[in-house]
Amino acid sequence: MNRSCEILNRNFQKNSQSHKSPSSLLFFPALVYRGIIALRNLLFDTSIFRSSASPIPVVSIGNITAGGTGKTPMTDLIVNYYLKKGILPAVISRGYKRSTKGVQLVSDGKRVLLNSREAGDETVMLAWKNRAAVVVVAEQRRQGVEFIVKHFQEKTPDVIILDDAFQHRQIQRDLNIVLINASVPFWNDRMLPKGRLREPTKNIGRADLAIITKLRPNETGETLAAPLRKKGIPVIKSRIKTGKLVAIAPVDKTSSAPCDRSRTGFFAVAGIANPDSFLQSLIECGITVSMHTFFDDHEEFPLQELRNIIKKARSHNLAIVTTEKDYYRILGNTEQLALLSQIPSCYLTIEPDIFEGREILESMLDNVLKNRKTIG
Repeated sequence: MNRSCEILNRNFQKNSQSHKSPSSLLFFPALVYRGIIALRNLLFDTSIFRSSASPIPVVSIGNITAGGTGKTPMTDLIVNYYLKKGILPAVISRGYKRSTKGVQLVSDGKRVLLNSREAGDETVMLAWKNRAAVVVVAEQRRQGVEFIVKHFQEKTPDVIILDDAFQHRQIQRDLNIVLINASVPFWNDRMLPKGRLREPTKNIGRADLAIITKLRPNETGETLAAPLRKKGIPVIKSRIKTGKLVAIAPVDKTSSAPCDRSRTGFFAVAGIANPDSFLQSLIECGITVSMHTFFDDHEEFPLQELRNIIKKARSHNLAIVTTEKDYYRILGNTEQLALLSQIPSCYLTIEPDIFEGREILESMLDNVLKNRKTIG
């Protein structure tokens, strides 16, 4: 049933992004979807469906709505937190839109073994940014846990991080984190495909911790936080913090213009779900976007279109700027890297800026391991 729910979720999410279907036509599919989710949760709640215990502590990160809530940057932050403390994390992700099937080892903690096409954009980005972490893709998270336990017996990871797993209840977790996108209010939303909810809002009560993401500088997030606190759920608040411009490829010797913020203009290129947020981040960084071209989320840039983009950028003396996620997809494509070496090209880094409750998050992450040791 979980596989069926995942397929429905993906198909309904695609349909919900289309403007061709009147809202009334989506009522019945949303009702059916709600019924399936309710039945599945009931089977878990009554122990007819059982969750497996992991021999390794588990932290789950997920959301209750479809669309971007900043899961990948937050997962990266948590992985990095553990690594800095000398704790070995293993990440298990579905590997959205990957070409492979089943359980695949993306990184063994020493080398990144798969590219974005084989493992998914976000997963490969996590692997490259956290080279010491073990990274695995698996549609069934339980199989991913079994793989890690079996294949890393000599150096077993200290903690497993389940990426996008709030609805995947087959594995018991020591810490269940739900992310909430501040820019997409959800308390009065509808179920997919009529709305954006993956499951009813009452189920947010399964969370041990809620992180409100993507708050604007002038927003406090209290409208979202208050109902969560009433449910006894600790709340953390965060914004997206843009970092620096990082060169994608060596600048062509004939070009003397550096790829930095002081340039008079940039050509923005991206294949993400919400390109407007990328544009807004660039503007907030003081970067002048003179031209832009956007592709579908996770779409590999067509070579001919990339050639045309580079030609336009060069004729207008513009540098190319893309997202960090797109960069790690480009990294596995030698032809695209070669093309981008002909012109100043860079990507913009981003990270969560937790401005309220960081100590709560760190304490709960630490307790995941402390509590297991106490129980053991």
